[in-house]
Amino acid sequence: MPLVSTGELVSAAQADGRSVAAFNVITLEHAEAIAAGAERAGAPAILQISENAVKFHGGRLSAIAAAAAAVARASHAPLALHLDHVESVELLHQAHDEGFGSVMFDASKLAYEENVRATADAVAWGHERGIWIEAELGKVGGKEGEAPLDAHAPGVRTDPAEAAAYVAATGVDALAVAVGSSHAMTERTAALDHALIGRLRDAVPVPLVLHGSSGVPDEEIRQAVASGMRKINVGTALNTAFTGAVRAYLADNPTGVDPRKYIVPGREAMATTVAGFLSLMG
Repeated sequence: MPLVSTGELVSAAQADGRSVAAFNVITLEHAEAIAAGAERAGAPAILQISENAVKFHGGRLSAIAAAAAAVARASHAPLALHLDHVESVELLHQAHDEGFGSVMFDASKLAYEENVRATADAVAWGHERGIWIEAELGKVGGKEGEAPLDAHAPGVRTDPAEAAAYVAATGVDALAVAVGSSHAMTERTAALDHALIGRLRDAVPVPLVLHGSSGVPDEEIRQAVASGMRKINVGTALNTAFTGAVRAYLADNPTGVDPRKYIVPGREAMATTVAGFLSLMG
């Protein structure tokens, strides 16, 4: 079916009191697994390509974007294409031509005033082209190359009053907030601040986004959805599933050399993981 916009999927989720899951695409197999998992679950999903994934592909967005879009269009599930954690304005400006309906513009490393200016510029550019813009306020740590960060340390979590002022000043369509999760977690042990999620929901007039959801247990995700999270980002959980299945195959078949033999179980493990997360969305 045709690509659906992220804004449309998130708006529908917000109207129904549920959430939509967004999964990171690194390879063609990631995209295929996300589509397969969404079809099994009978649920919409978002295929998101991060700036780090673009760097993995030699800094070239076109090929992986075209592959993900082709997989999405061939699927029976409603799927959107999203460009994630974009710090480069040059990459942001490629989004429209490559078919992305939404971008998460990440100026969270900048001082607050600089973050507001850069994000407002990104929003103005995006809205002129019909692109839905997400941003981040607070510190959701754990990304490669960043210093370790305690998700519950003072000053890390998003302040509701500041978040409301930030949304008003930038005009963003959705806001990723720091409420206890962290990127790149391989164990599902994160504890979220659900009271804070509720205060942010009441203070901020746009949908809330949870990054680092791979490390959040099922019941915590269910409660986050009930508390007001409307987009749930998942990345590392897919890589953990894929790598575990590949390792198991190669351990059982140490002389195997055909990558299709171990990619198939890896892709299947990711699809199962996608379907599992989608079952939590409400």
